[in-house]
Amino acid sequence: MTNNKSLGEILKRRRATMLLTLAELSAKSGVSPSHLDRIELGQRFPSARVLHKITKPLGFNEGELLTYASYLPSQPSRMADSFSGGQLDPYVATVLSQEPVETQRTIVTILGVLKSLAKSIG
Repeated sequence: MTNNKSLGEILKRRRATMLLTLAELSAKSGVSPSHLDRIELGQRFPSARVLHKITKPLGFNEGELLTYASYLPSQPSRMADSFSGGQLDPYVATVLSQEPVETQRTIVTILGVLKSLAKSIG
């Protein structure tokens, strides 16, 4: 699968999850439905301007979307680094940085709860 195709598939999945039609996404983004369709099919790669227009209605930021599509390498999340003042185990931080932001937030929250429980018990 090419990166263009994977980017298009990511966009299409997100659009479908948000129950948006191509016409609705077009109206929200200002990008024509035919251009959006070609992007979703992997036939076109959006320019930076078009990418910026379509990411917001889909709830992405450009960097996050490009990372999901493997155009940018995963970077350790600032969220993971901020846990316990940067005291998160480096291996855990590395593994966590490869997960979607929503998963990172959930895991960091769970770790915070577990840490609080451990302190209250001990």
